[in-house]
Amino acid sequence: MAPGLDDFLRPLAIDGQTVVRLSHGLASAFTRLAAESPDQFLPAPISESMLRSARQSPGRFLAIDIGGTNLRVGFVELIGHGPKPLSVLLEEKQPIQEPLKSDDAKSLFSWIGKHMARAVRRACSELGVPRDRELPMGVTFSFPMQQASLAEAVLMPMGKGFALTADLDLSAHLVAGYDQHRGADLPPIRVAAIANDSVATLVSFSYQLPAAGGPGVRRRPAMALIVGTGCNATLPLRWDSLGPGKRPAPLSVVPGSDEPSCSGLRIAVNTEWSINGSAPPLRDLGLVTAWDRILDHGGERPGFQPLEYMTSGRYLGELVRLIFVDYYSKTLGKDPKDAALTLPAPLGRRFGLSTSFVGGFRPGVERGSLVQQLDGEFPAEKTGRAARFRWTPELAEALYRIAKAVEVRAAGIIAAATLGLLRSAGELPPPLSSIDGYAYGAKQEEEELAVGYTGSCIQHFLDYLDDTQRFIDEALRLEYAAAPGGHGIPRVVLVPCHDGGLTGAGILVPAALAAARAEEAGTRDAQ
Repeated sequence: MAPGLDDFLRPLAIDGQTVVRLSHGLASAFTRLAAESPDQFLPAPISESMLRSARQSPGRFLAIDIGGTNLRVGFVELIGHGPKPLSVLLEEKQPIQEPLKSDDAKSLFSWIGKHMARAVRRACSELGVPRDRELPMGVTFSFPMQQASLAEAVLMPMGKGFALTADLDLSAHLVAGYDQHRGADLPPIRVAAIANDSVATLVSFSYQLPAAGGPGVRRRPAMALIVGTGCNATLPLRWDSLGPGKRPAPLSVVPGSDEPSCSGLRIAVNTEWSINGSAPPLRDLGLVTAWDRILDHGGERPGFQPLEYMTSGRYLGELVRLIFVDYYSKTLGKDPKDAALTLPAPLGRRFGLSTSFVGGFRPGVERGSLVQQLDGEFPAEKTGRAARFRWTPELAEALYRIAKAVEVRAAGIIAAATLGLLRSAGELPPPLSSIDGYAYGAKQEEEELAVGYTGSCIQHFLDYLDDTQRFIDEALRLEYAAAPGGHGIPRVVLVPCHDGGLTGAGILVPAALAAARAEEAGTRDAQ
């Protein structure tokens, strides 16, 4: 056993009661941020009737998804019914290399435009897309944005290594980048719809989710969750839960729809829940450790995304590295200077331990023992400092247990944030009584609140997904254990919604076109 490790890891501990308390703290914070924050809980101009209209508009639509790690361009075919209401017919996928992220906007969007043109050229040849007709396009971009309409977006300050400036007109840059490469043989494009990645995931999830969640259970799409390179969530919120300065103008609806009045209207809201407004509840419960503060202070924008530093793929490997080096030098009594000289060189550098390696680092896998996995990741040099260091079973176990503790805490935080967000939206039952300051209640109808999740981190980092669902279930049991007759413990289930960025962008194209036609008709009638 790794000596002293249990006490060393105690600051990372989290349990079901802590998840309950954190969910309430975050619910209060989220309610306040929805009303007041200028850079969190950002409304998207997407109403429920617009989403319904997409089901009535089959066809093939160009979509692109610009993520923190990859660019995807494809054509999404919408069918609107059946067990598989959509499919991706054609797709180009390219990693976004770090030099592109740090380059100027013109270079980045020229590169994006090149791959867009290549995908459209393939579609003209393989799918029969007309070359002489303007092609409407849906866009997903994995960063915060402000929108007055679906076709326009102004980027806000961001992280994830991108050097793009705020106030950038995304639509204009995408069209200009494509026009550089399309030539006379390709159709022009028009950006019909733009959405944040978590908004697009909610759109895709709502379009595809079957209503049945089991015998006698109605399953309803309640929110979308992304835990990949970054972390974010989107859900429908009541229009009047946003502060007066944040409420969008009345949204266009499809003629003949039964859209409610604005006071009850629900619109998609990109929460950007990882930004600093979520920090106080984390600090109040002692969940922010010295390691988290070191990670934060070394970043591009200290203090900007405290929840993301503790939960997302861009940072978890680095957090594990910091904790392991601290354990090696302090608990094992190694002099920090000696540790820096003897440990494998990558462990002395920021981001020298990758999240992808740590996420798959566990005993009992085909790659061999923990020591063998580490020897493969950090091969010993024939000469120099690494030759003085050897992985031992005790050190390998310490690294694994540190990674597991980091993952479990991340899962608990995501579970609490998910429940807190649902609570702030009024999706969880109201309290019937109060025990130890926290609400207990019951909900009689058999309904599952489905949370559509995606992202490589929650899917592949050790047991992240299973632990998140376990914490959600445990917190709900603890909170609603006093429900009359044992009935009414709410069900919140994590349901996969992969490819939501790309498919959501495709779904939004006909919805945006229908809304634009309705607005034009209304303008003509008014004249």
